[in-house]
Amino acid sequence: MPSAPLEGIRVIEWGEVISAPFCAKVLAELGADVIKVESSGGDRARAAGPFPGDVPHPERSGLFLFANLGKRGVMLDTAADAGIEQLHRLLGSVDIFVENQPYGGLSDAGITEAELRWRHPHLITVSISPYGRTGDYREYAGYDLQVNALSGMSFGTGHTHREPLTTPGQQASYLAGLGGAFAAMVGLLARESAEGAAEGQYIDVADSGIIATLLTGYHLPTFIYRGVAGSRSGNRMRLGLFPNCVLPCRDGYVCIDAPQMEQYQRFLNLLGDPDWIDNPRYRDRRAMSDRYPEEAENLIAPWFMDHDKAEILQLCLENRIPCAPVLTVDEMLETPQLRERAWFRDHDHAEAGAFRYPGAPVRLYGSPCRIVRPAPLLGQHNDELLGAASSPTETRL
Repeated sequence: MPSAPLEGIRVIEWGEVISAPFCAKVLAELGADVIKVESSGGDRARAAGPFPGDVPHPERSGLFLFANLGKRGVMLDTAADAGIEQLHRLLGSVDIFVENQPYGGLSDAGITEAELRWRHPHLITVSISPYGRTGDYREYAGYDLQVNALSGMSFGTGHTHREPLTTPGQQASYLAGLGGAFAAMVGLLARESAEGAAEGQYIDVADSGIIATLLTGYHLPTFIYRGVAGSRSGNRMRLGLFPNCVLPCRDGYVCIDAPQMEQYQRFLNLLGDPDWIDNPRYRDRRAMSDRYPEEAENLIAPWFMDHDKAEILQLCLENRIPCAPVLTVDEMLETPQLRERAWFRDHDHAEAGAFRYPGAPVRLYGSPCRIVRPAPLLGQHNDELLGAASSPTETRL
């Protein structure tokens, strides 16, 4: 089997809930040896659930078990000087440090960019926070709701007559973690190109900056080149061509998006070439999308309500029309595509037992993602790891 790209790279993660833990999980899947540091009370994700049978237990939180796959774990009293010194001893023997601690907690612990550069010049630090470690908002707490608003994402999400919405499922935190993992690997490449010099990096990752780049960046060129500003548009994409919307069907919802003329023509053929296509009002797809979208959607809504999700998907696949059903969790678990790809993975945990979790978004032959162990119990590897030290490893990508 091909070797993992980060095999031999060692990582310390001092994080909670999602962004930093997920960043370190991605690095672990790519072969890095990740050690998770938890304070005395443990990662807050341990109390977040979901839990089997809705019974809270610090070792059975679904969120914690997923975001911390593949790691070893130690517990330190990071509120005390001795615990911070233990953390520094661990940092002296690793390549990457990932953290998302509150600004005040870092300051109290003396974990600053200057301190890290002085004590660990080889270290690549990925510091993840809602608004970045510099600037007027650096000391503010923030969650996905505020991050989406500041990034501009909420400006275009929701109905115009309702309040703006955030992205579901804490996507901002997951994407910030993913961005941090990319940044860490770029830092490794930069250190490798320094030809042996102790060239560490301090990488400041702002959740809001990641969302602004990945999810809302298209608004700027659209305004520059077309003079069109994005806005909330409910169940459709504000800047697209009809049909580009989510519509109810017989057993749920389906997303339809046929921007190319050939796709649109095949969609009309699927509908039976209805009479309304001869009406000049319905020949301007831009106007249908921008000026009277509800009226246009009402023309096609009855066809969707006559079919269920599976039927619509099959018909659209056969006619090469972009379409996607909106699946429930139970439906997603039974999706033939994901089952065929063996995307869901099963793992056994000493306390939680067997559980199933999502796999990697892509499968790469030359650098396969791996999970070598379940999430750690609280303080599980204290005896094994505390006090151990070794020289930083040579970067291998």
